[in-house]
Amino acid sequence: MDTERLLLIVEDDEAFARTLTRSFERRGYKVLHADGLAGVEALLPAHTPAYAVVDLKLKGEASGLACVRALHAHSADMRIVVLTGFASIATAVEAIKLGASHYLAKPSNTDDIEAAFGQEEGNTEVALTNRSSSIKTLEWERIHQVLAESDFNISEAARRLGMHRRTLSRKLDKQRV
Repeated sequence: MDTERLLLIVEDDEAFARTLTRSFERRGYKVLHADGLAGVEALLPAHTPAYAVVDLKLKGEASGLACVRALHAHSADMRIVVLTGFASIATAVEAIKLGASHYLAKPSNTDDIEAAFGQEEGNTEVALTNRSSSIKTLEWERIHQVLAESDFNISEAARRLGMHRRTLSRKLDKQRV
């Protein structure tokens, strides 16, 4: 299979994955789909995609960051875009450290994703804001940081944060990781 335009979509929402697949196929990509790390690991022995779109939050307590790590280990040249509806500084930093080339908050469309594939370097013209972070935002970012450090293990993250697991689960349900 021609790997030049081969794209892997790692997304557990079947409807969204179908929409992305159709959109990228119309643009000339050959698209593979996996719904989590096990699916990614099953595809990699036979395929080396040039591009990947990885959802940050997968079913259950699974993290797309583990998929990013596996994809980058398989091919350091792969252009990986992390797509999430629950963006945070902590997960953005971790995604880039693990090998993602870009991190996009939903809603993002195919144009945004394709533009991110083509972006080789950072943008020094990004506007800086003078807005300070609220206590809730700081708490949320700390929770995300600890979750990422504990490989999205809720029990371990709760222990590190000094809170009960159910309390952390309730906070995550309110905000959606």
